Amino acid sequence: MKKTAFQDYIPFIVLAAIAVIGIFVPTVATYADASKYNFGDIAWILVATSLVFLMTPGLSFFYGGMVNRKNVINTMMQSFIATGLISVLWVVVGFSLSFGKSWHGLIGDPSTFFFFKGVGSGEPWAGAPTIPLLLFALFQMKFAIITPALVVGATAERIRFTSYVLFMVLFSLLVYAPIAHWTWHPDGILFKLGVLDFAGGTVVHISAGCAALAGAIVLKRRKDHIEKKELQPANIPFVLMGTGLLWFGWFGFNAGSAVAANGLAVSAFASTNTAAAAAGLSWLFFDVIRGRKPSALGFCIGAVVGLVAITPAAGYVAVPQSVFIGFIAAIVSNLMVHYKSKTSIDDTLDVFPCHGIGGMTGMLLTGIFATKAINGAGNDGWFYGNFDLFKNQVLGLLLVVAYSFTVSYGIFKLINFIHPLRVTDEEETLGLDASQHNEHYHPALMSVNGIGTLKEEDILH
Repeated sequence: MKKTAFQDYIPFIVLAAIAVIGIFVPTVATYADASKYNFGDIAWILVATSLVFLMTPGLSFFYGGMVNRKNVINTMMQSFIATGLISVLWVVVGFSLSFGKSWHGLIGDPSTFFFFKGVGSGEPWAGAPTIPLLLFALFQMKFAIITPALVVGATAERIRFTSYVLFMVLFSLLVYAPIAHWTWHPDGILFKLGVLDFAGGTVVHISAGCAALAGAIVLKRRKDHIEKKELQPANIPFVLMGTGLLWFGWFGFNAGSAVAANGLAVSAFASTNTAAAAAGLSWLFFDVIRGRKPSALGFCIGAVVGLVAITPAAGYVAVPQSVFIGFIAAIVSNLMVHYKSKTSIDDTLDVFPCHGIGGMTGMLLTGIFATKAINGAGNDGWFYGNFDLFKNQVLGLLLVVAYSFTVSYGIFKLINFIHPLRVTDEEETLGLDASQHNEHYHPALMSVNGIGTLKEEDILH
């Protein structure tokens, strides 16, 4: 057992301090007047919140199945720990920074809902008047959880676990919260500009995608990437299961963003499924015409790209147009993955080409195909004669790309200055499951015919 350094105590001390402070936060009655709420809406958003939560373990399986087998547990854990880390951070200050009283449209006042002060008894959120404010805060919490978890795919197989935990905290406070405030708060700068983002094209996917690119650049290339080793995914059934969980959870992500059990939620649900289906097929068929065999991995990645691209558009476009959005987004991301493979950028699981570029494609296509016929609170897009919406989408996209990449790059550099960001060469060779967690993933325990036998070479490799 290694000797415990003082810096190892810091996370525990911080959590202990938060726990003690929570004792002294005043307790107030919750929902003294429930007559203002719609119980059907409450039931649906409770379900949607649970569905969005399910996406993070789904993402863990999706990523975990694609990495080298000696890094499966580490990759999954880096995503999954966000469920604990960001949940606490969101209660303490994250919700306030994202949805608290606005400071010049840039960020929320951290004291507004500090430790969820007043959230249980507060007035409903302006955009969700039929559900309790606490439920809205919990629904938004799940978005905040999965966003930093997405970045894991770009930094996988070489980043220290403790360093990534610190990145998640700083990213959530300095990148996610401001962009969420700009986009979804009525006083936010992008909201006032007229930028449409129904469920997180900019807030979640573009911000995470650009942070992923920054992380890949700062961390530099893996040894296997430099040596041009072709590594096989550890477990493709994990990828299939992760895709299924993500697809299922995404119904809560997009349809839940209607924040009511209404026709808009139904339309967003239908658009989400349609875009994912079209994108999965598009990626698969596009691979075939480029001379590749149809693969389970290709369909899964394509479906996720379709889900990403429809996210900003789900509540603003009709179902027929969602077919085109999924179809074209998969081709754009597929080509970007191919182009990236020709560069020296080591984005391990193609987070930027899939989530970053997929989110950008969805934002631009929202500016083209959005229609008031689907959502009267939205706007008509360029396809319906309103170029201004497309222009606003481009401006919002450029601002989020520049901000997320720049600040995330600075966060990675700062962490590396405080604490080594990257594992040693020896730890990378051994694998992060063993070096970071002292745990091992042994697929040899399961064979095609049933339970297999664990051999010495399975442990060594």
